[in-house]
Amino acid sequence: MQVSTKGIVLSSIKYGDTSLISRIYTASDGLKSYLLKGVLTAKKGKLKAAYFQPLMQLEINANHKNKGTLESIKEVKVTYHYQSLHTEMTKNSVVLFLAEMLGNSIHEEEANSELFQFLEASLQWLDNHDKIANFHLIFLLNLTKYLGFYPDTENISMNCFDLVDGVFVDFPSGNAFITNENLVLFKQLLGTNFDAIHDITMKKTNRQELLKSIVLYFELHLQGFRKPKSLAVLNEVFS
Repeated sequence: MQVSTKGIVLSSIKYGDTSLISRIYTASDGLKSYLLKGVLTAKKGKLKAAYFQPLMQLEINANHKNKGTLESIKEVKVTYHYQSLHTEMTKNSVVLFLAEMLGNSIHEEEANSELFQFLEASLQWLDNHDKIANFHLIFLLNLTKYLGFYPDTENISMNCFDLVDGVFVDFPSGNAFITNENLVLFKQLLGTNFDAIHDITMKKTNRQELLKSIVLYFELHLQGFRKPKSLAVLNEVFS
């Protein structure tokens, strides 16, 4: 079946000497994997390896067999040209981390227009702004809305956030919880959009601890989730 759809690249790995296998989150069919034959050596043609960097926003003309095998792409073009995401070191570190988080979190081969629009808009915001120290924290918390485990804020005034149950409680029942200074910041993050990101100030230790807790939150609520290898690098960048 011929499909024309927008897509966001989650990962690309080398296949043989000349090809790539690229995992792309598509607007039409959710997560798809494509075999890009000869793309690493092609000097001419409609497919270029540069198009398949992490979190690139594309329009693809693809052939979907929908049989659980690798699909193929006939044509591709960039729908949004990033100005800084892949060239500015801090932003590139965020991109690599978020691409890995998304790749570990999204597995459905079905359309989710709200999630796709969230990803598009968020990445474009990141590309166009400079104060981004807390962007990844807000992004991940907002992402949980579309994955089905956004924190329950009904009892937000309580003293702890239980990462296992996703609720605010007065007393922690186990080891997986957020409390004290980190809890105050966590509550601020829940009520903040990207445009107010600079209103939240935190020390590097708090940012690292909160990120560790949020990654654990994903691990607790998504079956088969793997902790991203790029987490340590991101912590170094914002240290």
